[in-house]
Amino acid sequence: MKKQINLPMPALTALRKLGQDISDARRRRRITVELMIERANIAKNTLIRIEKGDPSVSMGQYASVLFVLGMTERLGDLVDSVHDLTGRQLEEENLLRRILDYPKNKLKLLLQRFHMLFRTGKRLLLITD
Repeated sequence: MKKQINLPMPALTALRKLGQDISDARRRRRITVELMIERANIAKNTLIRIEKGDPSVSMGQYASVLFVLGMTERLGDLVDSVHDLTGRQLEEENLLRRILDYPKNKLKLLLQRFHMLFRTGKRLLLITD
């Protein structure tokens, strides 16, 4: 019996697109199904499921196929902070709260160190508690 996975519709749509994109990339490279399953060390049925965007296929098997296609570096960038605008915005808000809650005497010393850093262009190692 096939494992039922309940995912939000946008996630399912993204997986289907990923599967189609993998299929298209394999064909553009003229890699046959047989060669792909050999290089990725997966079963033929697994490749078929990957190319359909099946969410029950392990991420490792998707990664193996992306490796064969020469696209693993993009997998590593999926949730890189460069692309995580919401996360960075929340982090900045939290930083502002932490600065405002910081003891005034320590904050003044910290600001003096930063000023010296920018004035001299030297790197400083700041150790705070």
